[in-house]
Amino acid sequence: MNFLVTGGAGFIGSAVCRHLCSDPANTVVNVDKLTYAGNPASLRQIENYPNYRFVQADIGDTPTILETLRNNEIDVVMHLAAESHVDRSIDGPGEFIETNVVGTFRLLDAALTYWRALAEPAKSRFRFHHISTDEVFGDLPFDSGIFTEETPYAPSSPYSASKAASDHLVRAWHETYGLPVVISNCSNNYGPFHFPEKLIPLVILNALDGKSLPIYGKGANVRDWLFVEDHARALALIATTGKNGESYNVGGRSERTNLDVVRSICAILDKKRPLRTGSYADLITYVNDRPGHDRRYAIDASKIERELGWKPQETFETGLERTIDWYLANEWWWGPLRREKYSGERLGTVTKDVA
Repeated sequence: MNFLVTGGAGFIGSAVCRHLCSDPANTVVNVDKLTYAGNPASLRQIENYPNYRFVQADIGDTPTILETLRNNEIDVVMHLAAESHVDRSIDGPGEFIETNVVGTFRLLDAALTYWRALAEPAKSRFRFHHISTDEVFGDLPFDSGIFTEETPYAPSSPYSASKAASDHLVRAWHETYGLPVVISNCSNNYGPFHFPEKLIPLVILNALDGKSLPIYGKGANVRDWLFVEDHARALALIATTGKNGESYNVGGRSERTNLDVVRSICAILDKKRPLRTGSYADLITYVNDRPGHDRRYAIDASKIERELGWKPQETFETGLERTIDWYLANEWWWGPLRREKYSGERLGTVTKDVA
C-alpha cells in the first residue's frame, strides 16, 4: 500500500515510518515541516530505502499536499503531525491551534478533494487515519475509571483542547462528507528517538549530565505507558484493517506514577552506569506543579485487542530498559539536540489566575 505519513520525522511518526518501510510491499511518503521536534536523523535507518520518500512541507499547504497525494497514488493518510508538548502549549497556545486545528482542517480539505476524484477500487481502499491522544478525555480519579472509546471529551490544557478539536473535525468530515476515516487515541509513549523535553528522556539525559531530575508536585500523577514500537504496530493495523468511522484506544496497560517512573530510571542507571558515590535518585527535585495537571490517564485497549488482534509486546520494565540502553548507546542522536535545541530547562511555568 502507499502511505502518506504526516509528522514522520517526529517521535511516533518516525517509528511508524520505520515500521511500514520494513515491508517492501509498502511505499511511505513522509511529509514533515521539520519544526524543532522533527529530526531527519531519526530516519537514518530508512532514508535510502527504495520504498521511502521525504517531502518537507507544512500540512497547511493544501496545494503541495494535494499534489503529493496524487503523484504518489496514496491509499492511506496517517496524520501524526502535531504540536504535542503540554508545557509548550501553556507558554504559547497559538501554535497548537494553528497546527493541530487549522492544519488538520486544511489536510482534511486536501484529502477530501483527492478522495472524491479517485476511481474504484482506489476510492473504497482509501483511509484517513487521525492519530490522537488520551489527554482529550481529561482527568481521571486516582482510584476509579478508565478511558474507553465512549468516554466524553473533557480536555484540560491548550494541547489537549487542540487535539480534541482536531478529532471532532475528522469525525465531522466523515459524517458530513463521507470521507473514510479511523481515529486512534493513545496513552503516553516512550522509547528511542524521543525528543528530550518529555519526562523519560529528560530524566535519563539530566541524570547522565548530573543535573536535577524535576518532579512536578509530589510525583503522584499517573500515566499509562506505551512503548513506541508497540504503538507503531497498532497504528499500522488500525490504518489498514480498522473499521471505517470507528475509533480505537491504544494503551500499554502500564500505569505508573511519575515518581515511580523516575525512580525506575534511576535504579536502571545505577546498575548500567553507576555513579562513584550515591544514587541517581539523589538528584530528584520536587518543583511546582504544572497548571491544569491531570491526575491520571488510563486506557482500556480491549477493543483493539479484541477486534484487530493487537497486544503490546513490551512490558514497562522491558521497554524502559530498552529505552535507556538506546540513549546510552546513541549520543550521536541526542547530543546535538541537548546542545542546540533544548538543554532541559523548565517550560510551562505560567501560573493559574484564581478569580
